[in-house]
Amino acid sequence: MFTRKLSRTLLMGLTAFATLAGMSNASKAQEVLKFGHVYEVDTPYHRAALEAASMFSERTNGRYEIKVYPASQLGKEAAINEALTLGSIDIIYTGVAYLGQTYPPISISDYPFALRGYDHWSNYVKSDLFAELSKEYTDVTGNQIAGLVYYGARHVTSNKPVLTPADMKGLKIRTPNAPAYQMFPKETGANPTPMAFSEVYLALQQGVVDAQENPLPTIKFKKFYEVQSNINLTGHIINSLIMLVSPSTMSKLGEEDGKLLLDTLQEAGIHASDEIVKSENELADWFTTQGVTVNKVDRGPFIDVIAPRLKSADMPWDPEIYERLQAIKG
Repeated sequence: MFTRKLSRTLLMGLTAFATLAGMSNASKAQEVLKFGHVYEVDTPYHRAALEAASMFSERTNGRYEIKVYPASQLGKEAAINEALTLGSIDIIYTGVAYLGQTYPPISISDYPFALRGYDHWSNYVKSDLFAELSKEYTDVTGNQIAGLVYYGARHVTSNKPVLTPADMKGLKIRTPNAPAYQMFPKETGANPTPMAFSEVYLALQQGVVDAQENPLPTIKFKKFYEVQSNINLTGHIINSLIMLVSPSTMSKLGEEDGKLLLDTLQEAGIHASDEIVKSENELADWFTTQGVTVNKVDRGPFIDVIAPRLKSADMPWDPEIYERLQAIKG
């Protein structure tokens, strides 16, 4: 009798333990991370975010789910940056220039002609310099950098050819609201006009601004070629996005899962970068078929205008950082 009672007691205890364990596993399965960004669903950036979500769920055996919110659903760029700091969003894409608002030296790669092209960009991403700048940024903010994603070479679109610095004079051109993006138009005599990304198409259509500047894939995604007759291949900025993870999220995940998340995001980001490079190589011809004039530009005169500023004392980095960047091959 005693043995049967003991057996029943043990069985009930094991059942209760299994139930609690199941509840614990179910709780873990319901852990949801929010990934917010401002880009449309048909962009490589959104596809990479979805890929990262799928891979991270699989690699953690379903303990985590990443929900991706594209197209400014969680707010425009400034808002999602603030939400990341507060911990109400776990992961975001943001521009390097936004990081420069809290740690200025890391914005160097977003300045005009600081990077020479994609190969230079790729080698910079793998460099000790970028690793050091990333660590310093994290030390200041707590935000963890998962990796850089190639955004593309930025070109000026307009309703007239822009072939020399003189052609920029007086041009009212939309730029993001950051010094790195405003330097190029300012130094060439244009009028930089900060404006939210979502408002640019209508502003071009209505003549509120004369021009804008973005990489070729973005010009296609946002359909700017519908309201601009010329794409001028100035290639003045080799642009990046950065994937950031909130410090509260890293703390919540712990060391092992946190590293796994960073590695997964970086892997998906590489796939997006590869897709952008491929797209850049094909789009000039595609725009021509759409009736847009694509102008090849001698960048030399533009570089001559900008280069002295990059070496000046008022730049937000030590001269040694600029020299180290230029010494990277590519």
